[in-house]
Amino acid sequence: MNKLQNWLNNKTFHHSEFSDIAHLVELKKQYNLTISLCFPTLNEEKTIGKSVIVMKSELMDRYPLLDEIAVIDSGSTDNTLNIAREFGAKTYTASEHLQKEGDFKGKGENLWKALHLLKGDIIVYVDADISNIHHRFVYGLVAPMLLNTEIRFVKAFYNRPFKSSAGISPSGGGRVTEILTRPLFSQFYPELTGIIQPLSGEYAGYRDILEKIPFPIGYGVETSMLIDIYERWGLDVMAQTNLDLRIHRNQHIASLGKMSFGIMQTFWSRLSQYKKIDQLVPESLILRQMRLNGTEPELLETEITERERRPMEEVKEYRKKFGKDNQ
Repeated sequence: MNKLQNWLNNKTFHHSEFSDIAHLVELKKQYNLTISLCFPTLNEEKTIGKSVIVMKSELMDRYPLLDEIAVIDSGSTDNTLNIAREFGAKTYTASEHLQKEGDFKGKGENLWKALHLLKGDIIVYVDADISNIHHRFVYGLVAPMLLNTEIRFVKAFYNRPFKSSAGISPSGGGRVTEILTRPLFSQFYPELTGIIQPLSGEYAGYRDILEKIPFPIGYGVETSMLIDIYERWGLDVMAQTNLDLRIHRNQHIASLGKMSFGIMQTFWSRLSQYKKIDQLVPESLILRQMRLNGTEPELLETEITERERRPMEEVKEYRKKFGKDNQ
């Protein structure tokens, strides 16, 4: 695995390497690039205001690294959109756009539609539930691409404190990664095991890569993105940045089961597509979970179908908006 070790040595960074934000702005101007930040949201009124304020004040007003900050929302019933708009973000409800393509609910849907709605040559995706938000969550992802033109996609990793009945442990939290995703990568995509947190919600990439890959609408989007980029462009176009600490709400174990169910569907489809392993087709798309109702066992059934959006460059409205039909 010398290639993987070389990649780890050369393509793994720490955000402190990129503290000269003014230099990043100069590089952005030199390459004539635009950069957009997307917050995918669903009922994030407690954290979205601070997220927008921090990014706008530091990376638009103080240092013009970002050209736009946008919230792409799944239909929040709280005050998420009003708060985001009040503090200077553009706001969009995903279901109101690309209506000819239909409407699905899920984070991946928001990320996909962001490609159509935002103008940047580079798109940065940051989850909106981070309570210790800092502008390093953006410049730490953008910097490797500005400093090394070979790099086209950058993933975040960090320490994730995990809250439990025993208190807060200083690390961990990546339960699905270590129990599901990393074992699967180890068997079928060993070079991708170098990605420290493959399911992290913070990453950035060039539009001309993101528009060429499909987007699962749900939990499989981070897994599919890594595999699709790896298969089409190779490991060397990817990098990762240590952002130190990310504090957010941890999900219940039953929710992680649903996440894993969606990720597995995405993984099987990639094995079929790239490895030609056709027999890996689920017999059922119903997740069955057990819980105790008092002393009686109760069966819970949830249908989870990880639908996928086709590559954005195949959508007629997108091609027209960005002048792709003339290329």
